[in-house]
Parts: sequence; C-alpha cells; structure tokens
Amino acid sequence: MVNIARLRADTPGCEGQIFLDSAGSSLPPRIVVETAIAHLRREAEIGGYRAANERLDDLHAVKTSIGQLLNADASSIALSDSASRSWSDFFYSVPLRPGDRILISGADYASNAIAALQRARQTGAVVETIPSDSSGQLDLDALESMVDERVKLVSLVHVPTNGGLVNPVAEAAQIARRAGALVLLDACQSAGQLPLDVTELGVDALSATGRKWLRGARGTGFLYVRPELAATTEPGRLDLHSAVWTGPAEYTLAPAAERFEFWECDVAGRLGLGAAVRYLLDAGPAEIYAAIAERAEYLRKLLQAIPRVTVRDRGTQHAGIVSFTVDGVGTAEVRNRLAAESIIVTVSQASSTLLDMTARELDSVVRASPHAFVSFDDLDRFADVVTALH
Repeated sequence: MVNIARLRADTPGCEGQIFLDSAGSSLPPRIVVETAIAHLRREAEIGGYRAANERLDDLHAVKTSIGQLLNADASSIALSDSASRSWSDFFYSVPLRPGDRILISGADYASNAIAALQRARQTGAVVETIPSDSSGQLDLDALESMVDERVKLVSLVHVPTNGGLVNPVAEAAQIARRAGALVLLDACQSAGQLPLDVTELGVDALSATGRKWLRGARGTGFLYVRPELAATTEPGRLDLHSAVWTGPAEYTLAPAAERFEFWECDVAGRLGLGAAVRYLLDAGPAEIYAAIAERAEYLRKLLQAIPRVTVRDRGTQHAGIVSFTVDGVGTAEVRNRLAAESIIVTVSQASSTLLDMTARELDSVVRASPHAFVSFDDLDRFADVVTALH
C-alpha cells in the first residue's frame, strides 16, 4: 500500500486543487523539480558543456533506471524529447517498399496515424486498421487473419488517450512477430501506471514520454529497441552523436540504441526524468500501479452512479484514465466548470483518436486521470461537483 501522506508531501502541486490530469502532464515530485533547477543553476555558473560533463554518470544512470523499469539493458534505451519523437525515430527507420503493409489499431493516436499515412504516400506502402472487438480492445482474431509476409510493421497502442482501455499487447505482438512483422508499442499512457516488461510483452520497440504517469518534465521521452534490432537498424536521421564521421565519405553508427539519440538535448530535463523514474522505483512500482488502478475504478463507480453521466471507457481491463460525458453539458463546459472549483481535468477531442471516436459517434470526452497522490476525499468531492452540473 502506498504512503499517500508521503506522496502528497512530496507533491506540492496537489495542495489547493484536485489534480486529475496525469494522462496529460502530471504533477512532478519535489525531487524532480529540484534536480532540474539545480542543473540549470549549475549551467548558469559554469556553462552548459562543463555542467553536462559533470553529470555524465548520472545521465547514463537515467537509462539504467528506465531499463530497470522495463526489464531491459541500459544500452537498449535511447533518450529523446518526447514519446512522439521516439516513436517516429523508430518508425521512419523501418524500410518500406510499394505493397508493404502497415497495420495500426483502431485506438491509434493521430500522430502515429499521420506518420503512417505520410510514409505510405512516400513509399507506396498501404495502411490498414486492425478492427476492435465487441469490448473495444484490439481484435486478436482479426489481427491473426490480417498478418502475412507483406506486413512490415504493426503499430500497437497500450492505452489510448481517450479512455481507460488496455490492449492485449503481448498476445498481439506474438501474432505479429510469428508472421515476421516488427511491433512498435506506443506506451506513452502506460509507462508509470502499468507494468512494462519488454521481454514479456515481446515488442521490438517501445516509445514513452516522461511528462505523464512517470511525473517527469515536459520535453522528455525515451525509446526502447530490442538489442538485436538496435544493432542492425539505421535511423532515418543521424548526427555526430548517433554516428561518427570516419572519412570524407564514411561514417560509423553509434552502438545499440544510442544511434537513435542526437547530441543536443535538455540535460536538466533528462536528469529530472531520471529522478522521476528513480522516485517511482523507490516508492515501489507495483504499489503505485495498484493505487492508480484503485482510484480510477473508484472514480468510475462514482460516475456510473450519477444520473445523466455516461462513462465512455471500453475494454475488459482498465487503466488510470476515466472518460465520460454529461448529458446536456458540453465537454469543454464540464472541464471549465470543474476548473472553477479547482478540479483539473481535460477534454480529449475526436481528432486525437479519429477512428475510435468516429466509430462511436463521439466528438469529445472529458478525461479524468487520478495518480496515486490523489485522495479518495478528492474523488468524492469531484463526484459531488459533477453531480451538481446541469
């Protein structure tokens, strides 16, 4: 069981408000803020190059901590400025030819779908959607019937941005890889709230952000690449960090996943990310995950009991996102009226998950995402305010 008093004491931002937007950009623990600010101050004292050189071991430790979280070696982790950058860096490195097939899920993010469509136009590949089953999750039988030797990549979303659905990633990855397809997992909404063992999941690559459930800073993210694949894949973009210029017309790629990194980066942000991951590891990931799930399920039950409120989460397993609508009250108005009561939620628009939202005839949903530092009293207060909306 988590020590909520300790979590709240370590999170000054949760005082004076009910914060339910960890699926957007969570409140960082104090140590994350202090770590980042301390490095910025050090840069101001001695310059960015010297300050970074002082922290080379600590920067490597960031990858070690992420690797511990994923059950992966540090060499298979590349740091970046976002989940989108990480996802794209791998995706654009997969060779594609006319007639190749890219499979995306019905709950895929707009950024991923747009990238897939762009590459299809550029290469002559085709993009196809894996149907959802009656529960809303990825239809494994449909995927089994779709895969063949022309499927080069399967894009899986662990948890969509517009609801608490958890997709059966390990089962889907097994189907895809049996057919010889690469599996790229978008874990931006699961890193920090669900177990992520890359060996058990069986994915070739995984992208995640630091700002959501991991509670790091914005402008941070990471990419995991299966070691055998990292050693043989050439990224679509290189610089003097991801490769070494060895002759007038020659270069040598950096080893392992490091070849997916660029030299210039936000050192303070990355150190803050490391502090966030370390904070989670020290607090006990299993306990944090359980606390998030408990709060989300409690919130769903509260909302389901309120007249005129419809919970929009799908799937058979649920994560920490709770999506809902209120009859007669627009989603933006719900968000704004809650904000007036110092309750922070967000709105997920159809354009973010176009296929899923169109299929369900939804323009938008309200999204509440309680982290482990949110108290049950907070959730009761939230439900009272929602009940009073009219």
